[in-house]
Amino acid sequence: MFFSGLFGIVFLLLVVLTWWSGGEDEKKPGKKPVEVTTEQKKEKDQTVPTFTTEELKAIPNEDWITNGGNIYNQRYSTLDKINASNVGNLKGKWMTHLGSGLEFKYSGEASPVVYNGVMYVITGANDVSAVDAKTGKILWKYEGNLPDDLTTVCCGWTSRGVAIGEGKVFVAKLDATLVALDQKTGKEVWSTKVDDWKKGYTITSAPLYYKGKIYTGISGGEYGIRGRVTAFDAEKGEELWRFYTIPGPGETGHETWPSDNDSWKRGGAPVWQTPAVDPELGTLYFSTGNAAPDLDGSKRKGDNLFAASIVAIDAETGNYKWNFQEVHHDIWDLDSPNPVVLFDVEMDGVMKKGLAQAGKTGWVYILDRTNGKPLVGIDEVPVPQDKRQATSPTQPIPKGDPFVPQEVTKDDIKKDAPGYKGKFGKIFDPYWEDPLLVKPSAFGGANWPPSAYNPETEYFYVLGNDTYMSFTRSEQEYKEGTAYWGSIIAPVIEAPVRGTVTAIDVKTNKIAWQQKWDSTAYSGVLTTKGGLLFVGHNDGRFIAYDAKNGKQLWEFQTDAGVNAPPVTYEIDGVQYITVLAAGNSLAGSKHGDSLWTFALDGKMEPLKEKAKADNPEEEKEEEKETVASANEGLKVYEGNCLACHGTAGADGHNGPNLQNSEIAKEASKVIEKVKSGGTTMPAFGEELSEEEINNVAAYITEVVAKKKE
Repeated sequence: MFFSGLFGIVFLLLVVLTWWSGGEDEKKPGKKPVEVTTEQKKEKDQTVPTFTTEELKAIPNEDWITNGGNIYNQRYSTLDKINASNVGNLKGKWMTHLGSGLEFKYSGEASPVVYNGVMYVITGANDVSAVDAKTGKILWKYEGNLPDDLTTVCCGWTSRGVAIGEGKVFVAKLDATLVALDQKTGKEVWSTKVDDWKKGYTITSAPLYYKGKIYTGISGGEYGIRGRVTAFDAEKGEELWRFYTIPGPGETGHETWPSDNDSWKRGGAPVWQTPAVDPELGTLYFSTGNAAPDLDGSKRKGDNLFAASIVAIDAETGNYKWNFQEVHHDIWDLDSPNPVVLFDVEMDGVMKKGLAQAGKTGWVYILDRTNGKPLVGIDEVPVPQDKRQATSPTQPIPKGDPFVPQEVTKDDIKKDAPGYKGKFGKIFDPYWEDPLLVKPSAFGGANWPPSAYNPETEYFYVLGNDTYMSFTRSEQEYKEGTAYWGSIIAPVIEAPVRGTVTAIDVKTNKIAWQQKWDSTAYSGVLTTKGGLLFVGHNDGRFIAYDAKNGKQLWEFQTDAGVNAPPVTYEIDGVQYITVLAAGNSLAGSKHGDSLWTFALDGKMEPLKEKAKADNPEEEKEEEKETVASANEGLKVYEGNCLACHGTAGADGHNGPNLQNSEIAKEASKVIEKVKSGGTTMPAFGEELSEEEINNVAAYITEVVAKKKE
């Protein structure tokens, strides 16, 4: 799984709004809420409890106690004081600077959790803050202290949230460490090593607390890991069991891997997002990422279970129950990083236990969660073949509507990529040595930004991206701790990237309504009983749509990219909406560290200007000429180098870390490398002009290699 902001490169540009910092609360006009005395506060137990199954399953109201709102991952709240008729009056209540995650390698993707008036939120730097949810005052901070030499990050330095329970805040860190903090003080209670980041194992998802256990997935599919979900004892941090998403000999699914090699040992299938639980069935559900190597199927003949799949296991023991594979023998990185969502719905007069998951294929897969069978039809359909890639003869095609285009047409080329002269095709078309341009591509469909389900509308809300990407298979041997792609990937220079906000009717899998954007949709969503759908935008806007018809009802301009899912809660009868505006390196949005909270009695007005993508810092007067070249080189880098090497020259997808490269320190060596290419790097000598090559060399040597912000 990966994503790249092809339309914007990221540099740090922090706008400090000093008169808003510190989270000052605004007085509520009108009737004064009932005040709780100091004595009453002391008597009230403020400790996060051992949540019961019913509490974890309940639709959120006053609190937001799991990453997805409840253990169904629905991201829906019964709060309706903010609704379609009055959301236009919504203003900022408070805004707090977290003082973390400001470097351009970090991304702000976390949902806060809220319990008993206290909010717990994590930044891309894995620093955690406890915040007074009414005033924005920071109560304590925990520093994640990620290793400076952490080099095996695929898709951005980030964390998508924390978990709470038993008086603790649970943090799954990017360096594959699981930590429990004292909920009142932020002090470390225990720490457990889940795996070794030097071997490619990292964690980006929020952990899940349920019945005395902490569940966490593992990331790193681009590094040839063996994916898994692991359960730990919440009190002591001891490992209880692990379920491998790549089954070993004798386990269900192992027969879908070659018998003449050991490719299963490095088969990928990471778990990018937080699982869901059905307590009545005693089942834990999650989705998985691509097989490894990502784009070379010749080494791993077979369907490659449980990659690109929805998997159900016993929540108590970790034993396998069922799976549904969305893409057999995936060679396109069309995996399943979006979290699973559980719901109950009446179909043909019978209540069904449903599950929905939005794939990078551009389809939503709607299943019966009791057995993994489709609730809305999914047919196995023959697809084009290439024996060299060992392609699957069929692929599962859901009935209903895709939420993004799945084919590159001649009109697309003419309109969006007139300079492209290679082959192009549709979803599931195979490729080998000749570049093939496809949609929705590995950058498209539904990525990590969480979807939501509203039981009032019976709609499933998903963010999608319409993107171009060309693939070429290349030979690559596995090396532990090194990106393992088996391909050369390339964006189409200057081709647009478009986003969609889509409501899908879960009874038919057809589009009820859709909003189309001229930029990526990369935040996650929140829906409420008030008939609203909230979503963030790369340009810093926070937007509310009518959940029934998609009409935009409200927007608020913040100071940075809103690339995290919002949450809602209630204190003293007042409903609040909170979202992290911290930007995102892969979306190319402006960075910040702002935690924004909104209420109907708020006084803060929106900012006047959109949060533009980060730009290089101003240089000294004597460096102006170099900076001008570097700025021009930035554009060349964005269109040709970003996908492989990352926005900051690090954390890319199959290219080496340029920040630590000796070649990157000398312009002459960079120029030679750009012209001639390398093992998996294409040669650009005939693709770029001399001026473009010199400019990109200036950018790499003067900005990337010097780690400038």
